[in-house]
Amino acid sequence: MYKALLVYPDNISREETRLMLPWEQHGFRLHAYADSLSDAQALLRTQLFDLILIDLKPSQAIGMQICEQLREQSRASIILLGGSHDFQLLRKAMALQVSDYIADPVQPEDLAASLCKVKKELDVQPVHSKRFNLSYESKKSQNPSIIDLVKQYVQEQMHENITLKKISSMLHFNCAYLGQKFKDQENMSFNEYLLQQRMEKAKVLLEKTDMRIYEIANEVGYTEIDWFYKKFKEYTGASANEYRKQSTVYA
Repeated sequence: MYKALLVYPDNISREETRLMLPWEQHGFRLHAYADSLSDAQALLRTQLFDLILIDLKPSQAIGMQICEQLREQSRASIILLGGSHDFQLLRKAMALQVSDYIADPVQPEDLAASLCKVKKELDVQPVHSKRFNLSYESKKSQNPSIIDLVKQYVQEQMHENITLKKISSMLHFNCAYLGQKFKDQENMSFNEYLLQQRMEKAKVLLEKTDMRIYEIANEVGYTEIDWFYKKFKEYTGASANEYRKQSTVYA
């Protein structure tokens, strides 16, 4: 079941939309409501949403501003509801990569078709992305931060080709926003953290196991052994072979 956030300044319109469809039959749960940009931003900082619905009817200008700000923060699917047929408005919505734009008056069949489209897009996410989202769901009662989840992913998937862009997509966050948030909290960039974790794990494997160096390189996410040798020496000041010999001497 996918989670939806309704951003509706008008309580009456919000209730009308809530009652318009049997949401769960379409694969979505209306998990939270926000009546302002600040409320929506606060929810997105602590929770993962698959879909954001924004009401344009009270004020198209304010609604588009909300959409623009939330898109900077999140990569969740967005559906805009109740706007006009103005071409400039539609073009701006497309530029913000919204999943759908339903003009006023919003009909149940149009909303149902839009939800079906978004669900199909979400259903084809990579399997490891879905597993990561499930991990988020299982831990949310403990109120983990988004950065904790990023670090968790690095630890669990270190053998893979990891990028912040990939993680941002899984968590439905803007990549630049998540990167800055990570740096603010950890006092290092995501790439610096990823390198640190890979090198520290490689050191442990060199010290504690008899794995071949190419096996260790693969274990920490390097498919090209020469690149692993280069990064390891830059990080430790010694080659992988030298480091293993030194750790054996001092053991």
